[in-house]
Amino acid sequence: MTLAQRIDHTCGRITAAMDACGRRDRCVLELAVKTRTPDTCREAARLLAERELPVLLGHNRVQEARATAEAIREVPGARIHLIGPLQSNKVNQALGAVDLIETVDSTALVERLDHRVSRRFPVFVQVNTSGEPSKHGCAPRDVPHVVAAVEMASHLYLHGFMTVGLNSAEESAVRESYARLRHVRDIAAERLCTTDGDLALSMGMSADLEWAIAEGATIVRVGSAVFGPRPPLT
Repeated sequence: MTLAQRIDHTCGRITAAMDACGRRDRCVLELAVKTRTPDTCREAARLLAERELPVLLGHNRVQEARATAEAIREVPGARIHLIGPLQSNKVNQALGAVDLIETVDSTALVERLDHRVSRRFPVFVQVNTSGEPSKHGCAPRDVPHVVAAVEMASHLYLHGFMTVGLNSAEESAVRESYARLRHVRDIAAERLCTTDGDLALSMGMSADLEWAIAEGATIVRVGSAVFGPRPPLT
């Protein structure tokens, strides 16, 4: 299939999953563009805009976000998220390349970002809901501390939560990790006196987006299902 056909197929999966669980709100496709060239990123952004979809691309690495940002922003309305871990020495570079950071996972990172940014800037709190040591994100018990730090920040504001699902083929176990993030979001919304819909849930990828949508995902991060296998590292 072509890139356009794979985007259409993925959008069809999202629509079918939303219908299957009776949801009438919105779930946005975020294209995970790790290792993709500027030309591929620009074309993907163009195809999203052509379909009148949100033009949202997520980068795992700050250097790749910087290398492709100019090409992506040739498409009006395009937005770039950082969906990989952020090292402290890359904060300035990240803030110059992306519109939102999905991987804020500590009060220390909140403080670094707030010190460096000079404008209102949205963030997601990343939570390790599966408990796997290989996963980034704060523990669920630490979420209130990170959220409180964002609330106290001068320039940052909380826009949602993000997790990487359990690495398992067992539906119930994977869905439990997603349900845990929804629960975290609901508690935060109650504490902040806002509605659940004001805080995004970024969860679900190519293999399990249907399970994430069933648990309330409002953003799914899809890479290989749209772009195919990543090119080998050189």
